Amino acid sequence: MISLLIADDHPLYRDALKGALKLHHSDISIAESGDLNSTVEALKHNEFDLVMLDLHMPGSSDLFGFLHIQKQFPDIPIAVISGTEDAALISKIVGLGAMGFIPKTASAAEINEAVTSMFEGDVWLPESVRLKIQDVDENFSKLAESVASLTPSQYKVLCYMRDGLLNKQIGYNLDIAEATVKAHVTAIFRKLGINNRTQAVLIASELQLEPPVKD
Repeated sequence: MISLLIADDHPLYRDALKGALKLHHSDISIAESGDLNSTVEALKHNEFDLVMLDLHMPGSSDLFGFLHIQKQFPDIPIAVISGTEDAALISKIVGLGAMGFIPKTASAAEINEAVTSMFEGDVWLPESVRLKIQDVDENFSKLAESVASLTPSQYKVLCYMRDGLLNKQIGYNLDIAEATVKAHVTAIFRKLGINNRTQAVLIASELQLEPPVKD
């Protein structure tokens, strides 16, 4: 029995994926999660052969969710699913170790081709971007590793720093004390090996992090 986790915040899309997969895989077990926290909990308590991860579900917002899960569960293959089909972003995802990228526009046949390929240990990409993939440089890999060490709360603070918010404003948005924000900022600087907000903003922009979705 093959075990798979679909991590996506849209129930209708999860149902569509399940229907497409079960048509071609009679021996598949499919679990679901709708945000980063529930995905991490599912991975802690179950064994999966593959995770199909939405880049934009609550708590994830672009690359952070992928990096966070990859760091905590390095032995679990991850296939990214997204409505974004940007070749540069896909290059980064694959360069950082994803087993594949499945656009949300993919047909049922393409989804099953992708999943079958990844179950066999091969990286799968849509034909439209296969020739556009570029290598990830060492500096980007180091940045990704540093960001992966952040907690979800620290990541949210980093995103708001990138948007130019002051500590007081960040505290208001996250409903936490300004002192807690300052503690997060200190931890972010330490983990990223930097000493000012300008450097934090550059790192967040380099990784194409998006403002956090409110849970």
